[in-house]
Amino acid sequence: MFIFAHNRNKSEMPFKKGEIPKGAKLFKKGETGNPNGRPKLPDLKELISKVLGEVDSNGITSAQRILEALENKAIKGDTKAAEILMNRGWGMPKQSIDAHLTQEQPVIVRNVIDKPNGD
Repeated sequence: MFIFAHNRNKSEMPFKKGEIPKGAKLFKKGETGNPNGRPKLPDLKELISKVLGEVDSNGITSAQRILEALENKAIKGDTKAAEILMNRGWGMPKQSIDAHLTQEQPVIVRNVIDKPNGD
């Protein structure tokens, strides 16, 4: 008897643990359920570079038009647009963390090392 997930108690299972349900197709040893593998995605950097590098009839790239639109918004008082421009142009400001530690609280210092291959 099969019990639908929305009608069953959490303690009830449609079959016993370790048991193979009726009608199940088992994979042979060394056989995969996804022989073609995960589909390849387009290279995002290449795609963005292509889109933002497109030049209009006036010789202006999409990236330049976006920056000009942000500049116009910032000039009109849009603080978020100004923040985006400033952060992209000069980097985000450093943020400090206020920590008040006592003798009872241990201080743990960790080094984080970026590996060139991204691991």
